[in-house]
Amino acid sequence: MHVAHIDDAESFVTKDGSSIREVAGAVSLPSVNQSLAEATVPPGGSTDEHYHVRSEELYYFLSGHGRMRVEDEVREVRPGHCVVIPPGARHKLFNDGDEPLVLLCCCAPMYSHEDTVLTEGT
Repeated sequence: MHVAHIDDAESFVTKDGSSIREVAGAVSLPSVNQSLAEATVPPGGSTDEHYHVRSEELYYFLSGHGRMRVEDEVREVRPGHCVVIPPGARHKLFNDGDEPLVLLCCCAPMYSHEDTVLTEGT
């Protein structure tokens, strides 16, 4: 059995510019098919628009509020919302609030920089 605690996870910045603490995946616990991380977008901030070639993502929002754009659809997000992002779908997250926007991000297969394609400004 492998067990990790979020407080022991070191923060790093993903290719889209979000700050994450991975609790399962390539840089933490030895998962094989998926990764789980806490992501934070600062007040007034946003991620860079991108997509993942292979990974499906689930975003589950814990605190803060903002907007999520997947392809051409934009929806407000807040604690308790879960967004499913299919492989190949362009997406971007905006923090419209005055507190950090915090979410859990599950990727299957697990997150990698190599699977992330930035589309901002293209």
